[in-house]
Amino acid sequence: MLDGTLVTDAPFTQSPRTGRFLSYCRPKAKTALLLTVLLSAAVLSGCASRSARAPVADHSNGGAATAGAPATGTYVVRAGDTLYKIAQDHGMEVSRLAQLNNISNPTQLAIGQVLRLDGGTPMPSGGSAATTAPVKATTPPAGGESSGTAAGSAPAPVETSAARAGDAGLISWGWPSNGKIIQGFNATTKGIDIEGSVGAPVTAAAEGKVMYAGNGVRGLGNLILLGHSNGFITAYAHNQSLLVKTGESVKKGAKIATLGQSDTSSPRLHFEIRRRGTPVNPLSYLPPR
Repeated sequence: MLDGTLVTDAPFTQSPRTGRFLSYCRPKAKTALLLTVLLSAAVLSGCASRSARAPVADHSNGGAATAGAPATGTYVVRAGDTLYKIAQDHGMEVSRLAQLNNISNPTQLAIGQVLRLDGGTPMPSGGSAATTAPVKATTPPAGGESSGTAAGSAPAPVETSAARAGDAGLISWGWPSNGKIIQGFNATTKGIDIEGSVGAPVTAAAEGKVMYAGNGVRGLGNLILLGHSNGFITAYAHNQSLLVKTGESVKKGAKIATLGQSDTSSPRLHFEIRRRGTPVNPLSYLPPR
């Protein structure tokens, strides 16, 4: 749509030969109109050339690593690290990080373990075999004295429950998968990971409309985003196959995908709930089980 204005100096006159009305524009008016047309065309062309992207907005303090130069060198595992967090912080895919370091079980990271971030960096001495000291929260033992991380200590248990959110009753929620929780919610994960078998059903946690179905979000593999009432959005990542299309309406409990391990090192469903763009703990909304 063009919103330029045509300005004339003289009234409309009629051609004696054709009977058509003619108008005469000043050169400046013609130039202004031409610039308006060109600018409008450029804006429209720019909008049309943008590729479709998943409508993901994160209004929390944390955020995914922005695209940039590929990660290089090595990284030393610290307390609280997960393979997903390390990959996200360095703009890598989880599967690539696991492959570079011969990691078959992503939960078996050790504090002080050295991970390489690119194929050109030599494998650290000992590779990824240092798994006797799992990563866990650095909580001082009873008595108040910190004794460090003891080798062979069991990893911190995954939280499987949370206080009920005050607005949880706004929507009728259901579990998207029946597996056990293997990764809890925090500022980095922004959701929970549910273990499962490849091909197991993934169902809609609530009635809604498909906002996105594809694999255009780095690190989340085959992804589905559902929009719900009251500003809620749910995300279902790492699927094997997607069974719905963008714009499709779905009912609560409807099968929307099959569980997989796209962009992750083991079969799982990564599930998120966002309220007006802010990630919230799904366990505060999903019913007890």
